[in-house]
Amino acid sequence: MRHEAVYEIVRQIPVGTVCTYGQVAELAGSPGAARQVGYALAALPDSTTVPWHRVLNARGMISQRPGGAVVTQRLRLEREGVAFGQDGRVDLEFCGWIPNRNGFTEQSV
Repeated sequence: MRHEAVYEIVRQIPVGTVCTYGQVAELAGSPGAARQVGYALAALPDSTTVPWHRVLNARGMISQRPGGAVVTQRLRLEREGVAFGQDGRVDLEFCGWIPNRNGFTEQSV
C-alpha cells in the first residue's frame, strides 16, 4: 500500500469525525492492512498537514505510541468537538466518518 494513498484518504476525514485504521485500509483498496495504515501515519513528519489524529483503532480508542502523541491526538480531537467516554473511547456510531459513493464526505448519524 502506498503511503500517499493513505494520506489522500485521511485528508478527506472531516473535522469533528474519526475513522479507523481498518476503514482507511479498506478505502485504500487493502482490506486487512490496518497495521500498514499505522506505519504510513507514523512516517509523517511533525510538520504535516495530514490530519492523522482523526484515525483511531477499531475500538474507537487512541493507539499507544511513543512520546506525547497520544495526548496530542486526544487534545486535537477534543478541540474539534470529538467526545471521549470515561473508558477513553470515541463513539464510532456518532463520530465515525463514512465516505459516500459520490466521493464527497459525510458524517454518520
